[in-house]
Amino acid sequence: MHSYLEFEKSVADIEGKIQELRALAEDGEAVNVDDEIERLKTKSSQTLQEIYAKLTPWQKTLVARHPDRPHAVEYVAGLIEDFTPLAGDRKFAEDHALIAGIGRFRGQSVAVLAQEKGHDTETRLKHNFGMVRPEGYRKAVRVMEMAERFALPLISFVDTSGAYPGRGAEERGQSEAIARSTDVGLGLGIPSVAVVIGEGGSGGAIAVATANKVLMMEHAIYSVISPEGAASILWRDSAKAQDAATALKITAQDLKQLGVIDLIVNEPVGGAHRAREIVIDNAGKAIEAALKDLEGLAPDALRKHRREKFVAIGRNLS
Repeated sequence: MHSYLEFEKSVADIEGKIQELRALAEDGEAVNVDDEIERLKTKSSQTLQEIYAKLTPWQKTLVARHPDRPHAVEYVAGLIEDFTPLAGDRKFAEDHALIAGIGRFRGQSVAVLAQEKGHDTETRLKHNFGMVRPEGYRKAVRVMEMAERFALPLISFVDTSGAYPGRGAEERGQSEAIARSTDVGLGLGIPSVAVVIGEGGSGGAIAVATANKVLMMEHAIYSVISPEGAASILWRDSAKAQDAATALKITAQDLKQLGVIDLIVNEPVGGAHRAREIVIDNAGKAIEAALKDLEGLAPDALRKHRREKFVAIGRNLS
């Protein structure tokens, strides 16, 4: 059973009736419910299609945050062979919110950065809900520089509500670490591809998303601030988060139109959590195509490509 979002109640009701009919059939209280079950399945599918054909930005935010949505560890496990994690920033500590390492993607050696939120209480605490600390961004810099040294393409999986805002992180230079990671990412002489798989929150996301190609899952979001945060600042009322989500232009469709991202990766009707393997494979195909587009470019050409891409974003939005 899926975990249903509030706007999916009509689908939940239909699928609940399907479960009741199946239970009756198993108890021998109904002679033949197959036809009714098929009718309800068709109705459920149609209802889901109608809902997802007109999602609001706030509803997309809820889908992007769905607890059952595939996380970075699943993308790494599904797409990267022989993955070897690399730990620590060589300065302070290991940050489990950012997974980093090397492996093979479709037969090619690559470096990987992946922001992981965790899927239950234990793993969420371990990974700090995907909120990276300064040592995580310094680890990212270490891996990016190593990737350039060995001419390894870089793949980043972005999924964070934002960098960790705690006092300890600020004391250890959070803003400098984010700025340094962003700067190093912009200056790499290797092909780089970033995929926003869930939430792309503010500087916490851009620090590992300054790539030649920025891809985004169909129902992911990418913004300078969360809708709740923007509502609190603009209207002093977090209840206006729905209005803020619309004003911020945080959806993949809006950002593709604005030139902030390069490609939208399709998800099945109902979101990534309804067909995890298909979604991960779709992302893999998109990453493969993006890397192929960058193939053969010299280091200076890659830097120029990336610089022009991000400068153009500023021009388009000004």
